[in-house]
Amino acid sequence: QVQLVESGGGLVQAGASLRLSCAASGRTFSSHAMGWFRQAPGKEREFVAAINWNGGSTGYAEPVKGRFTISRDHAKNTVYLQMDSLKPEDTAVYYCAADLTYSGPNYYSTSAESYVYWGQGTQVTVSS
Repeated sequence: QVQLVESGGGLVQAGASLRLSCAASGRTFSSHAMGWFRQAPGKEREFVAAINWNGGSTGYAEPVKGRFTISRDHAKNTVYLQMDSLKPEDTAVYYCAADLTYSGPNYYSTSAESYVYWGQGTQVTVSS
């Protein structure tokens, strides 16, 4: 199994930046595509960003494209989500997740159903 622990959330003003971290342990980390998802009160969990097994391919949801950057550091077994120009609409609990599927070297999924391991979440609140 894989254990994932998110950190780095907080309360910030609109326009500020935060960097979320997701520390992975329990099994081979480098073979997994990783994703970030978020869930606001009363809403379904939605895709934010994903990265393939070696970090060479990334994808983003349209609302965060150009503002958020996903990256991974294999030496630290950690995935990051750099969030810039934060908006009140970004307020949510942010979750990292691991996808055990392999469909090619550039593979990642934007669907929550593809991810089998999830962290506990970290709260991000952006005030206007």
